[in-house]
Amino acid sequence: MSPQYAWSERFPARHAETQSSAHQPVSPLGDLYPPATEAEVRELEERLDVELPPSYRQFLLVANGRGNADDCCLLRAKEVGWLRDVDPSIAKSWSEPKPVNSWSVPDELYFVYGLEQDSIRYRGEYVPDTLLIGYWDDGVALLNPCVRTAEGEWEAWYLAPWLPGAHRYRSFWDLAMDELRMQYSR
Repeated sequence: MSPQYAWSERFPARHAETQSSAHQPVSPLGDLYPPATEAEVRELEERLDVELPPSYRQFLLVANGRGNADDCCLLRAKEVGWLRDVDPSIAKSWSEPKPVNSWSVPDELYFVYGLEQDSIRYRGEYVPDTLLIGYWDDGVALLNPCVRTAEGEWEAWYLAPWLPGAHRYRSFWDLAMDELRMQYSR
């Protein structure tokens, strides 16, 4: 059984989606869209031929994306896809070894999360196989199925041109909670 994530405790009640850009923000992460249905989430999993990590799957069942494409957004289930298919240029640019880093990073350097993490220590060879789930601050939010926990969580990444590498998290939940902390500190 997968763990339960307290998405509903983190966000106030959602307002109905409107077509205008004047709809009210309902969370620190921006506008949350109405939940995806179980059928929509299963359809995404079938299209991708994978079982989604529990925290991300549960998020979709609470909010089928957030924000807008002009700013910061988490994609809706129908928009999510493998980075190599959705945005091949990003997949290529971030997966090519650079002179300062060669693939692959040893485990003792790679599996460090939190403040001690060196963002340069990411495995570029994983980039094409990541799942693109969102955009913000001119970067991308990705889920990495190459690194999974015993509970089925996938590593989550934030890549941006102004970062020397990737900010990596143990799960989508950890990425979202870090974003919430940053929003509250602004």
